[in-house]
Amino acid sequence: MTIVRGCNLPDDLLYDVPNHIWFRELGDGRVKLGMTSVATALAGEIVAFTPKKVGKSVDAGKSCATIESGKWVGPAKSLAAGEVVEVNTDLMAKPNTANSDPYDAGWMVILQPANWDEVKGGLTKGTDVGAPYEEKMAADGFAGCA
Repeated sequence: MTIVRGCNLPDDLLYDVPNHIWFRELGDGRVKLGMTSVATALAGEIVAFTPKKVGKSVDAGKSCATIESGKWVGPAKSLAAGEVVEVNTDLMAKPNTANSDPYDAGWMVILQPANWDEVKGGLTKGTDVGAPYEEKMAADGFAGCA
């Protein structure tokens, strides 16, 4: 586990650092996505999670869900294009699970990606994510996770 400014970043994931999104390969061609602990710390308590519906397409770099907190409403962007094949209905019912358990119970959607090989090469491995996240936090003036 990499820890940057108090934020946990598991080594077994792939990261889109600019968008604060993690990806987990599921071994069958599908990928699971969620928000990093950095994203949830920046947003504050998540109060609503509205994913795209199962069967809907996600364009590369576009929203797979809308996230709302007391401080912010915005898209959760996926670098991978593809079809939403599963959504976390538990997260819809209890959105702040993303704050308390962002890497397990707080996952957002599972995609059947259309361009995974292309996207995967541009993501940061968990074992290498420390320096890029330190740079991003410094550039954004973010002190870290509580």
